[in-house]
Amino acid sequence: MPRKDAMNPAYPGGLLEREARRLPGDQPTVLVISDDVEFSRSITARWQVERHVPTFTLLSGDLWPCCIDNFAVAIIGPLRRELLSVVLEPLHSTQQPLFCVCRDAATAQLVQNRWPRASVLRTDDDDNWLNVLILAAGEAVLRAGAEARARAAEAACAALERQATLGRYILDMRHGLNNALTSLLGNSDLLLIEPGSLSAQARAQIETIRNMTLRIHEVLQRFSSLEKEMNVVAQQVERDSGKYRVAAAACD
Repeated sequence: MPRKDAMNPAYPGGLLEREARRLPGDQPTVLVISDDVEFSRSITARWQVERHVPTFTLLSGDLWPCCIDNFAVAIIGPLRRELLSVVLEPLHSTQQPLFCVCRDAATAQLVQNRWPRASVLRTDDDDNWLNVLILAAGEAVLRAGAEARARAAEAACAALERQATLGRYILDMRHGLNNALTSLLGNSDLLLIEPGSLSAQARAQIETIRNMTLRIHEVLQRFSSLEKEMNVVAQQVERDSGKYRVAAAACD
């Protein structure tokens, strides 16, 4: 009876396995597609000795195409000739780095001519092909991770810039708001010091207006305090940066 694991071609699910050595944060995924079980095993085994090990999605050619678009690098190993176009055509149209490992010169030439974006390696021409592949694909994975972090940082900076714009607008409008609040508080106090001139309902409404005005004033005061704290922090950062520059210059 065949062994029921996804790396066994006799298993109905075909060659499908996810392997990962997790590092903090989201891990990039390397997509490996091949009909050769040992090829896929050699990729994952060789990568284990590297410092950064990604997540792997391993597929046989029969399981492609499938809905897998969240990968950093694609590695294509030995496939039946009729599956080359099925596998390489959709991958060639993506932006992710694409590596194709071929066993003979004819297949390598075919891949280079029809899918020029693919980086082709030959197992019959270079005994060191596995190390070369891991080195090149590893650099591509690291670059993909750096680009993803850069995009996330850009999005965070854009969000912070929008918030900073709103904060600057509020600080710029603070003086005008304080003047309006002072007028509201003064007029409400004048109305409330005449006990017999207002009905109980009108007096309650004016007291509500006065209390809400005081709350808005407290919020504006917090903005003022926050602005002062931010200025102090900015000055401290500037002083520290100056010390670091002086220390760096001394080291040089």
